[in-house]
Amino acid sequence: MKTFKLENESKIESGFKTPEHYFENFSSKIMQQLPKNEPKVISIFEKRKRIIFAFAAVLVIGLMIPFYTNLSTSTTELDENTLENYITYQSNMNQYDIISELELEDIDKIKTSIPIEDETIVDLLTTNTDMEHLIIE
Repeated sequence: MKTFKLENESKIESGFKTPEHYFENFSSKIMQQLPKNEPKVISIFEKRKRIIFAFAAVLVIGLMIPFYTNLSTSTTELDENTLENYITYQSNMNQYDIISELELEDIDKIKTSIPIEDETIVDLLTTNTDMEHLIIE
């Protein structure tokens, strides 16, 4: 093989050339091309403040809901239908257990005087076929 000497061989020239005084005027040309008006800068902290205030508002509302529901539904009275349905369907109490729990005042409140005529009772007994079953109970 032949010895290769880099200094003796002809060199290939690059296809790219820079114009004369290009780098001397480069910064001044770029500065002329920049826009004169600077854009308005929006701070990141402004968005953070809005997010923090929104989060605090949601947190306060979330904590106030249980207090509001407790204040609005603080009644402890039961209506008659609810109590009757509970005793009828959910409880294992029979009529004798209920009677044993009543006090004299409660029994006096239950007593009512409804005037019923004899004719009304006779009509009811003759027209109702299940009356025998009700009397046996």
